[in-house]
This record gives sequence, C-alpha cells and structure tokens, in this order.
Amino acid sequence: SNEPALPVTAERLGTLNDVRKHVHPDDLPEFDSRLSACLASGAEYRNEFRVIRPDGAIVTLEEYGYLDRAADGSPLCLTGISIDITERQRLQSQFNQAQKMEAVGRLAGGIAHDFNNLLTIISGYCELLMMSDIPVGDKHRESIATIRDAGERAASLTQQLLAFSRKAVIEPKLIDLNELVSDSVKLLRRLIGEDISLAVLTAPKPIVIKADPGQLEQVIMNLVVNARDAMPTGGRLTIETSTVLSTEGSGAELACLSVSDTGQGMSDEVKEKIFEPFFTTKGVGQGTGLGLAVVHGVVTQNGGKISIETNVGVGTTFQILLPLTMEPPSKTVVDSPRYASRGTETVLLVEDDKAVRRITRIALQAQGYTVLEASGGAAGLEQARTYPGEIHLLISDVVMPEMGGRQLLDAVRKHRPDLRVLFMSGYTDDAVLLHGVVEATDAFLQKPFTPLSLARKVREVIDTPRS
Repeated sequence: SNEPALPVTAERLGTLNDVRKHVHPDDLPEFDSRLSACLASGAEYRNEFRVIRPDGAIVTLEEYGYLDRAADGSPLCLTGISIDITERQRLQSQFNQAQKMEAVGRLAGGIAHDFNNLLTIISGYCELLMMSDIPVGDKHRESIATIRDAGERAASLTQQLLAFSRKAVIEPKLIDLNELVSDSVKLLRRLIGEDISLAVLTAPKPIVIKADPGQLEQVIMNLVVNARDAMPTGGRLTIETSTVLSTEGSGAELACLSVSDTGQGMSDEVKEKIFEPFFTTKGVGQGTGLGLAVVHGVVTQNGGKISIETNVGVGTTFQILLPLTMEPPSKTVVDSPRYASRGTETVLLVEDDKAVRRITRIALQAQGYTVLEASGGAAGLEQARTYPGEIHLLISDVVMPEMGGRQLLDAVRKHRPDLRVLFMSGYTDDAVLLHGVVEATDAFLQKPFTPLSLARKVREVIDTPRS
C-alpha cells in the first residue's frame, strides 16, 4: 500500500504506549507478550499485528527491531522498521486457496474415472431392466428404480466435484441468458416454496453468451437453493439479467446475472470461505458444501467472474459476469424423454473395461445395431482392417493402455477414411484434452451414460450430414 499504515508524525506517535493505542484489540495480548520478552531478554524484536488507522481501515504490520540500552544497561529504545504486509497477506491467502482447490480438484479427477465407469454399469443395467417386461407395480421394479435413482444422484455428485474443480468436460453453446432464466422459472418456483416471492427481471434485448447450458442451469439452481435456505421464514428472491460495462479498463460490455435475497446475510468470516468445497453453515446431513463451490468453478470455467454483496440481517446478492457474444443463439432441439430411434448400422466398439464394454454392447444391440467388439486399440485396429463389410461408426474410449482413442482413429482412417467416431470417457477435461480428443469434429459422450443417452448420441452422430 502506498498510503502509510499510520498517518501520524513521529512527534504524535511518541512512545510505545501511543503505538499500542492503534493495535487491534484482538492482537494486544500477543503484542504485549512479544514486547515484554524483548525488553526482558534483549533478544531481536519481531512482531506481526493489525492496527486500526484513524479512518477505520485495518492493516497488518510486520515489525523488526532491536533494543538499545543505556550505559547502565537499562532499556533505552527500540530501533527498527514497520512494513505494511496487508496486500502480501491477501495475495498469500488467494494462493493458499488456489492450492487447496487444485488439490481437491486432483482428488476429484482421480476418483472420477473409476466412479464414472462403475456408474455407467449400474445405471445401464438398471435402465435395461426397467425397459424389460417386468410388470408395472412389481416390487422388483420399484427396487430397480431406487438403485437407478441412487446411481443418478452419485453421477450428479461426481459431476459437481468435477465442476467446482473446473475439470468437467463442457459443451459450450450459444444461448440467450434471458431464455435460460425464463425457462428455469417453473422448476425454481417448486424449489423455493410458497413463503418466498420470486421476481424475474430479464433484459429487454437478448443477451447471448457462449456457455454450457446444463452447467449454467446448475449455477442458477444452486444460487436459488442457497437463497432459499437463507430465508427460512420467507422473503423475496430476485433473479435479474442485464448488460454492464467492464470495470477493468477495456470498456467491453458483459452479460450480468444477479441473484438477490432478503435473507440472513453472512459475516465476513463466512463470506471469505463461501466458495470453499465442503464448507457449509448448515447442520449435519443438510448439505454437501459443494453448491457454491460448483457455482464458482462453473463460472470460472466459462470465462466469467462472480462477486458477493452481503449484509448480516439484510440479505445477499451474487453477481455473475460473463463475456457477451454477437452471434445468434443456437436452436435447441427437444428430445423425447424416453425414446431413441433404432438403427441397423454396424458399430465398432473399443473399450478396455470389460463390464462397460458389455453393457454398451447390450444397449446397442437392443437398439438393432450390429456390434463388433474390441478390448483395446490394437484389437480395434485389426477389426477395422479385416472386417469385410461397412463399419458406420467407431465408438472408442479415450484413454486406453498402449493405444488411446485418438491414435486408434488416426490409424483406422488410413483404411476407412470416412469413418465417423464417437469418443467416450470417464476421465476429466484435462485427460481428454491431453489425449487430443475434444475438437470441433469429434463427438463426445461423458461417462456415466445410460443406454438411452448412448442410443440418442449414436443416432445423432450417424445422421449428422458430413461437412
């Protein structure tokens, strides 16, 4: 800071007692203890404490000095320097937080692959059983549905872990923020209950951004749930979209999404930790502590920034800023929720996990496809080279021993140059990008997937006209 920590002259500062008047009350005991130790032993003086400036601002000082003694050995004065380390502490705190997020992100990425493979198997067999001839009302059907629902919750939790760590594979689309918010209103009203009034204020003109719509819906829902929980006795919730000018000197126009409540607000201590994963002010079993961490991760991954204004007893406003784009929004296609077109094409399936390969094969065969199987890249290449008929689609895992999905595709296209591809992976964004997969021409399916979502994606890839 260029401004002095204590804008007073040496004459006004005078004695140590004058310095002591500016020390933050919580730091006084430690201040006195260190000073007394120096006066008693004559050891080098080191101290770190907060002071309150005359304008009320709090800064942190770091002091170094030594004790000068008179001829008779009595303490005469302390000579040393004071350094304002407020900004350094802020930067160190940000660095520590970034390290903590990275560590938890690495953990999330590490477990995601195995979890996603297992959940693909669990959800896949559950859906196949639900599509079988087990009669409606049968107790076994209810048990299968319960397992399926638990699998979906587990998959959602894994995705949230990846979202806050910014390692999820995202599918950005051009979307109108006004439409996204308006389309979410019906669900949001069910979430908040009747004792909270909801106001939605959208900008008069379309606000087009490039972001993952599913992730952005999750952000809105998480912020609304957080606002609801801050108003246990009711209140007012406002969601607003607008455009604002950047304050960072560029003058660029930004999309702005704000979610405000008239709830309990939060203290400075809570505000500092609010985006930390697993931090929650709720009771045991009432929250994962991931909701706002997910919001922060998603906003950051989509190139945006988030800020908070809050006052205890008054309420809280979360403001999200995202880059605007001048392109028109993408047209959305609504799928039938429980239906996928069947096919008769031949598919080459390459997956090193035996159980995942089996459920994928069963799901494809159930839709009418002919499936050629391979347990790895080399075996898949051999199948592609020797199979006498046409192969319409390659479905390949991204990360496999010896030969990954991208290497396999490059090798296969030497024999079948027009072969379409659908990559799938349980790994995170980092690993997928590392293996050179996510390009504009590559179709991608994130594990865990269900037989229905697989069938839809396969049909979409095969039916998409070649560019």
